Amino acid sequence: MTVAQSQSSNPESLNFECETGNYHTFCPISCVAWLYQKIEDSFFLVIGTKTCGYFLQNAMGVMIFAEPRYAMAELEEGDISAKLNDYEELKRLCLQIKRDRNPSVIVWIGTCTTEIIKMDLEGLAPNLEEEIGIPIVVARANGLDYAFTQGEDTVLAAMAARCPKEAPVAQSDKDERSGIKKLLNFGKKKEEIAQEESEYVDHPPLVLFGSLPDPVVTQLSLELKKQGIKVSGWLPAKRFTELPVIEEGYYVSGINPFLSRTATTLMRRRKCKLIGAPFPIGPDGSRAWIEKICSVFGITPKGLDEREAQIWENLEDYVKLIRGKSVFFMGDNLLEISLARFLIRCGMTVPEIGIPYMDKRYQAAELAFLEKTCKDMGVPLPTIVEKPDNYNQLQRIKEIKPDLVITGMAHANPLEARGINTKWSVEFTFAQIHGFTNARDILELVTRPLRRNNSLKDLGWDKLVKEEAQV
Repeated sequence: MTVAQSQSSNPESLNFECETGNYHTFCPISCVAWLYQKIEDSFFLVIGTKTCGYFLQNAMGVMIFAEPRYAMAELEEGDISAKLNDYEELKRLCLQIKRDRNPSVIVWIGTCTTEIIKMDLEGLAPNLEEEIGIPIVVARANGLDYAFTQGEDTVLAAMAARCPKEAPVAQSDKDERSGIKKLLNFGKKKEEIAQEESEYVDHPPLVLFGSLPDPVVTQLSLELKKQGIKVSGWLPAKRFTELPVIEEGYYVSGINPFLSRTATTLMRRRKCKLIGAPFPIGPDGSRAWIEKICSVFGITPKGLDEREAQIWENLEDYVKLIRGKSVFFMGDNLLEISLARFLIRCGMTVPEIGIPYMDKRYQAAELAFLEKTCKDMGVPLPTIVEKPDNYNQLQRIKEIKPDLVITGMAHANPLEARGINTKWSVEFTFAQIHGFTNARDILELVTRPLRRNNSLKDLGWDKLVKEEAQV
């Protein structure tokens, strides 16, 4: 079913299609893998069946090197048939978590089963929170309604409601409370901090939302600081007790394309003003993100031409490997539009971008930037397919014969067996890809299959691969 004007009727606009296929993605409860590490005083309780537990053990076990701050509350037959008392059992588990870990917040992650049996987690949480004395945040991260990375979106949307409003405390106390201030001012003297504070332009408070590793948080905050822009806080913060103050009229900006629910919550519930910008992925996206924020605050950006040119120069050894080649996105983590735009700027062509879910309002600036990038590079506009049907996609891949397919893990090996280069989309989710300096990491992942093939050619294995593909 076509949801926009076809490309044939308007060749100057993007072509959107929707195939209403299933979500062929990782389960969104996997957001626990990075959120429990980001929010250091949290504990995540995933409420589901043994299948959910098996998934967490297998999918996340390879990433855990210390005792994790998450657990499974496994539903038994008695729970599903409503013969047991959900409240008392969850109370027992939460009291055990409090005794063993004493977290600042417990996050309940609802799974498909809790949706199907209509488990009233939102109704249970407030009473239990009051009884045990620990905040309980409820997030629905089920695979029926959400794709892979949207699990983080539901958690952040729930946490946005817990962000404090302005408290009657001194400004110095508020600054000290901010986690980003502690990161930027680590090891500095008070005189140096005071000097740097004077470099900021007077502008309304700005809060950024999206879970990123601390080094990337620091990098992006420093990039904005060069323009005189002060980041008031991040959602999520390193600690639940350091959630940013968010009041009506504050400006907010997202750093990931899959956070549309969080953006909506901040606008509707907290009356914030959303800065709709391309996402800071790749040097082109990072520059556009900074320029948009500057324009909203009436600031003339400085030094971005030289900054972007320097990054592109450093990327040339990777760019020359992919220039003129084609890449096909099957769709998995909702980063597809931003990654495709960056790779087109690197000289690649993108015949199709599959994406599990598309919020055209939240990604409006990124879509416009993608369109502009295609025109600047003189390449055809890609077709964007929401909820793609994988069977149809495989037929199109067979016809198009792209040089690279970025796909979920389920299809990687079958495609490789047919002689098609693939890259797991999940790797981009866990890699540091935001900001100017991390663009190299994106190209390191993209070019790895191509560099591997070049190495195989040198060893004379390419003929063997082709023969096996024909068989």
